[in-house]
Order: sequence, then C-alpha cells, then structure tokens
Amino acid sequence: MLTAAPDSLWFRTTSESRSWPALEGDVSADVVVIGGGFTGVSAAYHLAARGVSVVLLEARTIGFGGSGRNVGLVNAGLWTPPDAVEAKLGQADGSALNAALAQGPDLVFDLIRTNQIRCEAVRNGTLHCAHSAAGLRDLQARHAQQIARSAPVRLLDAAETARRTGSAAFHGALWDGRAGTIQPLAYVQGLARAAELRGARIHEGSAVTAMRRAGDHWHVLAAGGSVRAARLIQATNAYVTEGVPDNPIIPTHFFQLATAPLPVRLRRAILAGGEGCWDTALIMSSFRLDAAGRMIFGALGNLDGTGAQAHRRWARRKLRALFPQLSGIPFECAWTGRIAMTSTYLPRVQSLGEGAVTLFGYSGRGIGPGTVLGRAAADWATDTGGFPMPVTPPIPEARAALKAAWYETGAVLTHLTGARLPVRPNKSLSQ
Repeated sequence: MLTAAPDSLWFRTTSESRSWPALEGDVSADVVVIGGGFTGVSAAYHLAARGVSVVLLEARTIGFGGSGRNVGLVNAGLWTPPDAVEAKLGQADGSALNAALAQGPDLVFDLIRTNQIRCEAVRNGTLHCAHSAAGLRDLQARHAQQIARSAPVRLLDAAETARRTGSAAFHGALWDGRAGTIQPLAYVQGLARAAELRGARIHEGSAVTAMRRAGDHWHVLAAGGSVRAARLIQATNAYVTEGVPDNPIIPTHFFQLATAPLPVRLRRAILAGGEGCWDTALIMSSFRLDAAGRMIFGALGNLDGTGAQAHRRWARRKLRALFPQLSGIPFECAWTGRIAMTSTYLPRVQSLGEGAVTLFGYSGRGIGPGTVLGRAAADWATDTGGFPMPVTPPIPEARAALKAAWYETGAVLTHLTGARLPVRPNKSLSQ
C-alpha cells in the first residue's frame, strides 16, 4: 500500500500527477536506482536516454520526500559561497564542483523545455535579500566571488530591492540571473514521465528491504520482487527507509505556508518580476509567488514537532512585517520537509561497495545540484565520466542527532521572540 503524499500546495496543484506500478517479480537491469527524487529521477532519465537498462525503486511515490516539499528555487551553486567550497575541497575539486553546479539551472530548464514539463517554470532570477547591514556585507562578498567567476549577478541597493520585492524591509539584495522558480513536485514527476518514455522502468510503493553484492552484481530485494543489476545508485538523501543504508546526515526541517491567491493589485506590487527570494538570516526564511499568485513563505523549523505553534505564529508576524499590505490574507496550506545537512554544508558521494554509490547532503539546494549529480551518476554508471567531486568511503556524521536538535531548538527560540516589531511600511509600495 502506498503512503499518502504530503498535503502540500505542490501536491494539490501539480499538472504532472500520475502513478507507477509497484515492482512485481524478479527483474534484471544494467543499473538499479533507489529513490524517486531529483537525483534518482535525473539518473534514471539520463541512463534511459542513452539506451541503458534502468530500474528505479521508490518506497512511496515519486517526489514524496524533499523533492515534493521543496521551495522551488532553481539556484546556481550551493548555499556555501564558492570560495568556501574550494577551501573545503581543495582548489581543483572545489573549482570542478562550483563549475558543474553553476550550470544547474541551465540543465534543469533545458530538461523542462525538451520534455515539455508543465511545472510553472519562470527564469527571471532569484534575490538573496540582506536582512541586516551584516547581511549586506555578506552579499557584497558573495557578489565579488561570483563576479570573479563571470556569473551574471548584480548587487541591488535597498531602493531597487524594495521595488522588486514589494518590501521595504531589506538593506539590499544579490540578484542571480541564472536562477528561477518551478513547481518542484511537477518537475520531478514530469522528469519521471520523460524517463519512462525513454525506457526507464519506474516502480512506486517498492520499498527496498535488503541489498547485497552477489558476485559481479547487486541484488536488491523489495516488496513484491527483486532487481539484479551491475551498478547501484542510492538517491534517498534525507528519506531513507529500512533496508537501505542510512546516509550520514544532520536531519533538519524546513516548513512552508501558502496564502490564498493575492488580489491582482497586490500582485502588481509584490515580486512582479517573478523572482524567488530568501534572506541572509542565520535562521533563514524564503518567499515567492506561484503561478496563481499565492505567497509561499518558508523557514527553518518543523511544523510536525513541538514548536509548531511558535513557527506558525512567527510566520504570520514575519510576513506582516515584510509585507504589511498582506495583513488579513490567510494561509491556506502548510507542510514540512526534511533537509539532508552535512557538517561541511557540501553534498557527498560515498561508495557503498564495488559498483555502488550513495549521493546526498544538498543542505536545502536539491533542484540544481540533485539534477546535475543525477546526470553525473549516469556518467559514472556507464563509465563515460564521473562526479565533479571525490567519491569517498563512508564518513560518519558525529553527533548528528544533537546537531539536529540544536537547529530545531534554535529555530523555535528565534521564532518565539522574532518579528515582533513591524517594519515601517513604504507607502509607495502599499498603495
């Protein structure tokens, strides 16, 4: 029996919704992929497009995990600035990863166009908004690093940021013209449809119960059958089930709330250019509009935990502080997703044994990096290329549970006390 998908806005509004049958019987393939999110579906698509036999096993439904609960910002690169990526990985490896992930939006939007995926794709850039003077200094440093790499970015002053966002709350913003927004669940479901059309065999409701190396192949047992394959790609990220090795991550949460569609007069003044946004705060928040004009507001925190009420009340206060003109607009939908964080804030590719890898740890940047690394996994599985970063042996994540509790506690405490003083409204923006 399939586990019901989360009642998110994306689940309610996807134009690419469909289902795939559970695995039945024993089958063979060149490659078996475990996990039906951005990474796994991208790997299956790129393998099938090359004529490679591939079976994808998803324990629940395509996009059930973080891919279907994502904010929907298609960013270039990682949350970690490029200089820091190179400092952590070394110049050669860090530069290779930065260059590969900088092309993430190109790959995502090319796949959307090529396969006619109906996912509300808008490529008008994103805005990283400075919540304070210190945040603006951080953006100035990020801007310099991106300009050094010839990225199409611009640093906006407070007035231009207010004009673009419709909020007078920010000290400035960094605009990245490579980026954009999508309906993330529709994207991953549409890419799965395209993978199936190219020959990939996709199975939902097929939780893996065991996996082992037998001779020169992997033997993967799942509810209803088994798969025998020469190569194995684990792409479960933060949503690992029993029977699959745990990824060494720090599990954190990000929640989102969606309003009713905004009146036309407000849509003309708030994010009229269609950019997606997030801020520079330590306990960050994000905001964007969907195609129907709903304001989607999110932040670190778990709506399914004990701090749910603190998070919800803060979200209402914060949204009113950012956009006084939205006072009275109700939230109509709320959901939470898990983020696979690592201590380095960088993704990892780890070996699970001969002919098997696991990919995880996007720290909230799953769309572009997941799609890029899924394609790289297809390169690795067919010996036509490799990953833009080292494949390492398993590396444990020390005190992961304690760190996860620290993130949630910090979010709860911040949200209990934060956003109590409203930002003075900019009258030109609220008219």
